[in-house]
Amino acid sequence: MSEQTESVVGSAADGDERRVLPPRITIPSIRGEMVHLRPAVLDDLERLDQLDAFYNASGITGKDRASERAAVNAWVRRSVAWSEGRASAEPGVGDPESRPTIAWAILTDADRDGDGVVDAEATNNVIGMIFLIDIDGWSRSARIQVVLGKDYRGRGYSRDAMPRVMTFGFAPRPAGLGMHRIWVAVPEKNTRSLSVYQSLGFIPSGTSRDALWDAENNKYQDLIVMDMLTDEYDPIHSLEVFGMHVFEDNPGVKEALSAREHSLAIRQHAHSADDAGTPAAGDTVQTPGSEPVVQPQEPQSAHVVTADAAVQADLSPVAALAASIAAEDADQSGKQSHHTLEGEEHWPHSSHDRQPSKQAWWRTIGRKRERRTEGNV
Repeated sequence: MSEQTESVVGSAADGDERRVLPPRITIPSIRGEMVHLRPAVLDDLERLDQLDAFYNASGITGKDRASERAAVNAWVRRSVAWSEGRASAEPGVGDPESRPTIAWAILTDADRDGDGVVDAEATNNVIGMIFLIDIDGWSRSARIQVVLGKDYRGRGYSRDAMPRVMTFGFAPRPAGLGMHRIWVAVPEKNTRSLSVYQSLGFIPSGTSRDALWDAENNKYQDLIVMDMLTDEYDPIHSLEVFGMHVFEDNPGVKEALSAREHSLAIRQHAHSADDAGTPAAGDTVQTPGSEPVVQPQEPQSAHVVTADAAVQADLSPVAALAASIAAEDADQSGKQSHHTLEGEEHWPHSSHDRQPSKQAWWRTIGRKRERRTEGNV
């Protein structure tokens, strides 16, 4: 971030000043496997029109096409204004009720039809945008939304981009935004998006009844609000569930992994205390009048790489950390399974038995899902 940003961010520890957003922000570029993100510019608005990005807006966001287009235009202008450190007098930028927004253009180098030409060459590789909207420094909350061109939906691009933006959003300042909560709002009929968000770890937290008009079916529909808190976010499994890799050079990744390792260490310590006196795998146990019995060792998941193996493979420090965390995670999962009743369904994102966020355990979705190589997730 810029010096101006750092001076504001570092002005106080956990004081009110810490909850004041800086007057200027440096929007980082973010790398993905299928896409890469750069700060959006005003010229990208015309590219969204070329991409027909507001097609079926009512079915995706519940807004009509004109309203969605106007909102996106305002978001990009606010993002550019914030990155330039100006409070513009333009409509939608200087409004005191409007909170800051960060807008990234989503770009791809893919040539899916194999004709030797990049699919999105006509729009300078731009296929859509992703936003952190209504960034509230006081409550440390932001909303995330993705807008893709009509021909680029359903290919897995948003699944590659969203976890990486969320990692930046949750990472502590100055590496990230230091958000406590990131949320989404989805029309009830958009079941596909609801499923994707739940897979990422979002939990339904409320319903705005009849908040949207469904023009296709000529009736009102509910707006579903889903959110995730910082201690519920898992930067590894949020990507692993869709077969994606963590890139250590992306903003906020090292900080997110470090925070997760700390949480795992606390959890491991608690389990060790609970299991005190319980024979460990490989130990020999003998009761009076019986033969010695060796406790069976639990098989390790084939895909988990231990920390020692990571060092031997000459992985980077962050990659080694990720491998160590994965091994710890697998061990914790095995311990958890002993406390699950036979036949009991365990879904970590269930809103019915959700634990308080301060006790939330890192999500374990996607651990056994195979990595996909064709790019469609």
